[in-house]
Amino acid sequence: MADDSRTEISNAFGSYAAIGDSFTEGVGDPGPDGRYVGWADRFAVLLADRRPEHTFRYANLAVRGRLLDQIVEEQVPRAKELAPDLVTFCAGGNDIIRPGSDPDAVAERFERAVADLARSVGTVMVTTGFDTRDVPVLRHLRGRIATYTAHVRAIADRYDCPVLDLWSLKSVQDRRAWDADRLHLSPEGHTRVALRAAQVLGLEVPADPDQPWPPLPPRGAFEVRRDDIQWAREHLAPWIGRRLRGESSGDHVEAKRPDLLPL
Repeated sequence: MADDSRTEISNAFGSYAAIGDSFTEGVGDPGPDGRYVGWADRFAVLLADRRPEHTFRYANLAVRGRLLDQIVEEQVPRAKELAPDLVTFCAGGNDIIRPGSDPDAVAERFERAVADLARSVGTVMVTTGFDTRDVPVLRHLRGRIATYTAHVRAIADRYDCPVLDLWSLKSVQDRRAWDADRLHLSPEGHTRVALRAAQVLGLEVPADPDQPWPPLPPRGAFEVRRDDIQWAREHLAPWIGRRLRGESSGDHVEAKRPDLLPL
């Protein structure tokens, strides 16, 4: 695994803004108040724990379903206005899974946004794609995601961005790291990503994000088939329906934390 960690630079961050789509909003990780929590919120807490109480400020601008150009139009200007010490930028995933998408073209637009952010905020952490080899609904897109991930790493090198490398995070390839919809992380999956993000910035973390999962009992073909049918009925069919109607899960959804507020 590539070492993208920055040794003990986390104390320099007094503010953090997260921009992105459903992954960064935290879909799959519901909180007690009905709002999603997610890896970015959990990462923010780890950063805040390094600071005096109430001196760390955090905004989460991410909205589910957003494409890269929407994120650039809606969220990047707000992040620049807030001018935090740290921005995490995860975008392009919804573009890549669309039929006929070109990862090279998406990466060009992603780089322009990184360059824009880098001129206005302290540090921009970029995020690679997951290795989807064992994710049933996304397995066939593995090559396209790998191409985009290679671009993201190259862009990070050009702009000296720390990299949250999800491709190398083997623990999230376990099905228990994913929500029932097989498209978003489970609470434990989000937790592991937050821990890895903290490691990238040189923080000591309370647990190893790549710690192996406990063994699972073997599953028979009938059980697997039954789960696949239930998933298709409850999650795949509605997802396809929204695509056909030109709708997004993020329609009428606003950022859950649009201002830099103390934690």
